[in-house]
Amino acid sequence: MKRTLLTAFASAAALVGAVGLQAPAQAADVPGVAFVYLGNPGDAGWTFAHDQGSKEAEAKFGSKIKVTRVENVPESADSERVFRDLASKGNKVIIGSSFGYQDFELKVAKDFPDTVFLHATGYKKAPNFGTYDVRMYQGAYLAGVAAGYVTKTNTLGFVASVPIPEVVRNINAYTLGARSVNPKIHTKVIWINSWFDPGKEKQAAETLIGQGADVLLQNTDSSATLATAEEKKVHAFGWDSDMKKFGPDAHLGSVVGHWGVYYTAAIQQVLDGKWKNDPVWWGIPQKAVNFEDLNTGAIPANAIKDVDAKRAQLASGKWDVFTGPIKDQSGAVKVPAGKTLGDADLQRLNWYVEGVDGALPK
Repeated sequence: MKRTLLTAFASAAALVGAVGLQAPAQAADVPGVAFVYLGNPGDAGWTFAHDQGSKEAEAKFGSKIKVTRVENVPESADSERVFRDLASKGNKVIIGSSFGYQDFELKVAKDFPDTVFLHATGYKKAPNFGTYDVRMYQGAYLAGVAAGYVTKTNTLGFVASVPIPEVVRNINAYTLGARSVNPKIHTKVIWINSWFDPGKEKQAAETLIGQGADVLLQNTDSSATLATAEEKKVHAFGWDSDMKKFGPDAHLGSVVGHWGVYYTAAIQQVLDGKWKNDPVWWGIPQKAVNFEDLNTGAIPANAIKDVDAKRAQLASGKWDVFTGPIKDQSGAVKVPAGKTLGDADLQRLNWYVEGVDGALPK
């Protein structure tokens, strides 16, 4: 993929009327923590995973904080209004949980220096504005290892959202994991240019299956890919949260972001006066990401052993997914043996690894 004690909360009723917030009145001495969501949490996906993290933090701190959640906020100037209103109401910590909020949230942060603003998956920085993310690519790699054993066609499919480095990392990691156990594998990618469009996700999944892909992964926000795999009797994974119930026979496992690990740590730092604006990017070593609920009926026992061994390597922090040698599509060595791509390079990744078919969108 960040928050000094503030003054009293303003009227929660006014807040509800202004931006549709879910918050009763709050005592003046209870610090407010506000979460801004791109969609409705529902029961699966990106927003659901962040909402679960917010509830984990709320359970941990109890009456020490007052949590507010704002749903269905677009990545547009509308979000600036929401962030500004939350800040003006006296929230101590304001959390924007989607990439497109970055510039709007940062603009508001400059006007409210005593409020801590946290932004998911961004890259900018200010004294009271910090970014955080989880290393979903580590889970994508483990899913790829499982896929490499399960595929019968040696063709994997990936339903991709928008062409930014975060998504490219996950496509590459999935392919690297699969080819680590089955070098014959190729990954086909369809971009839908949206984070959430179940109709397009379903169409993309159907197209990939028609092209021979028999194990699918997605970097989108719905369960449509897994549900389509269930319908077409191929395999797929859950993403962001455990999605098994949407395709129990197709489901091989889910790559899950455990955002509560970060939220509880960051809120504690703010309460203790120890928060710093350094970027945070946690993964399997911090238990912020995992590949879980593996389908032991569909994944061979030796494959599960390989997944567990790679998970242990990642957890040790001594090895990471983008450790060389790694070649790009042309066969050129992009990461030499013994070298590992640093975070700066991972955050601007704009090339496909060997084994991914097609070209990145321009």
